[in-house]
Amino acid sequence: MDVNSEKLLACMLREIRLAALGTFHDNAPLVSLVTFVPADDFSAFYIHVSRLAQHTVDMQKDKRVNLMISEKDDDRPDPLTLARVSIRGAAEFLTPGEPGYTPVKTLYLARFPESEPLFKLGDFGLWKITPRGARYIAGFAKAYNLTPETLIKVSNR
Repeated sequence: MDVNSEKLLACMLREIRLAALGTFHDNAPLVSLVTFVPADDFSAFYIHVSRLAQHTVDMQKDKRVNLMISEKDDDRPDPLTLARVSIRGAAEFLTPGEPGYTPVKTLYLARFPESEPLFKLGDFGLWKITPRGARYIAGFAKAYNLTPETLIKVSNR
């Protein structure tokens, strides 16, 4: 992958705040819109969701998930040239009070301060998504398969 593609990916993961979350629901795909925050080294991505939501119920049953993050549509003639990354991973619920929970909550609230009241509701919780691999489209004829190690490398850009 070229340096400009790496920089674009790092910028996307740091600046874009919405992702499509794919889960398995009754043996069929389900896609939901979620907010996310990346770990500084892109070794994990965190979402804060309600346990009442279908995607949360799905993650409790099957940890395999996918996050799709796309560059913002800028009205270009061919929107399929927008950069996007599809991250396959495993979801894990973060229990309040356990080691590591507070730094993730702080990281999440730094990006989404208006979500603080949701942390007081019993049905919302933080989930960690650990990448297992990814497919990155950086533009026309720029498609890359990424490993978790590649995502960590890109975080330095």
